[in-house]
Amino acid sequence: MTLTAHDERLLNALAVAIVDRPRATLKELAESAGVSKATLHRFCGTRDNLVQMLEGYGHSVIRKILEAAELQQDPSLDALRRLIAEHLKHRDMLAFLIFQFRTESLDVETATERWSYYIDAVDAFFLRGQQNGVFRIDITAAVFTELFLSMLYGMVDAERYGRAASSSSASVLERLFLQGALVQAQAG
Repeated sequence: MTLTAHDERLLNALAVAIVDRPRATLKELAESAGVSKATLHRFCGTRDNLVQMLEGYGHSVIRKILEAAELQQDPSLDALRRLIAEHLKHRDMLAFLIFQFRTESLDVETATERWSYYIDAVDAFFLRGQQNGVFRIDITAAVFTELFLSMLYGMVDAERYGRAASSSSASVLERLFLQGALVQAQAG
């Protein structure tokens, strides 16, 4: 299914609507997204179809993020910055994916299987960075991935709840991930 720019905007608006109002009817979701119930019904038919469309679109967004981040390109720090920036460009869809993953996470094996391409790509990125001497080797690439994605999705959640400013999210994520939370001693 090929989506137009209008379809993508509508899916993003619907993703936010579902996260904000998980029990909303199709009519309420349509109103939240700024379209009529008839338009939404023509677009997706049912709420279940809408969720499936959003999940499919979410997977395509993640693939775009991975492609745009150019994780196999050196230097690793530039790729990390692109990875952060590309994720944050798609905040609305990430919020939906967080919401859906929490719902799916009761079946860990299925949820992990569905997202393996994503996890594998980020694991490979951190492993390459370790092999190139950029990232420390006393922490596994898999743990780097889990920590990084948890911080990233946590920041998106924090923005949604007004606990973090979206204007500084990228720099905060980069600094905290690369330098930790410990105050660095002043040279002097």
